[in-house]
Amino acid sequence: MPLEVIGPGFGRTGTNSMKLALEQLGFGPCHHMFEVRDNPDRLPDWEKAARGGKVDWSHTMRGYRSQVDWPGARYWRELVDHYPKAKVILTVRDPDQWFDSVQKTIVPFLNGRGKHPSPFVNAIAEMGHETVSVQVFDDKITERDHAIRVFNEHIAQVKKSVPRERLLVIDVEEGWEPLCKFLGVDIPDTPFPRTNSTREFHGTEWKQ
Repeated sequence: MPLEVIGPGFGRTGTNSMKLALEQLGFGPCHHMFEVRDNPDRLPDWEKAARGGKVDWSHTMRGYRSQVDWPGARYWRELVDHYPKAKVILTVRDPDQWFDSVQKTIVPFLNGRGKHPSPFVNAIAEMGHETVSVQVFDDKITERDHAIRVFNEHIAQVKKSVPRERLLVIDVEEGWEPLCKFLGVDIPDTPFPRTNSTREFHGTEWKQ
């Protein structure tokens, strides 16, 4: 099953809401960092990628029809090349709001590596630290100006690299209409998913 949708948007741009939306529209299962959390057998591939090893993307993404969030977003170029027929959905958000959200959620989780109760969650945090903090943000994810510059440059690079007819840039606050139009599917008669708030992230998402 090849990927039909690739999501290069950074974490905390509504990626979990987009995951649920894509699955509701029939493009599931959708890969997200939570899939690594829930499927321990998936972690070794991402650890290998973080170390710079050669990745068999067909194997790593086996069983999924779509992908959003990190760690996949770190390798968006590789995924876009490997799945040339897949559509690309770039989730975006106000940069300052994005930065503030990251500092309250992802940064504490990654900085807690080695201190989480679960060895497996610690391993995810180690992989995430290398993949996101080090490789994407040059280990300066807590520096506002630097992180926002990386965030904006990433958006610009995706827009420049992906043909317009293959790309949708969307803020999840826009809801179903642009997403369904892009994917060529009917708009559901249920509300667009709104989930994974900062409170949810701390309250339940990583309790293992």
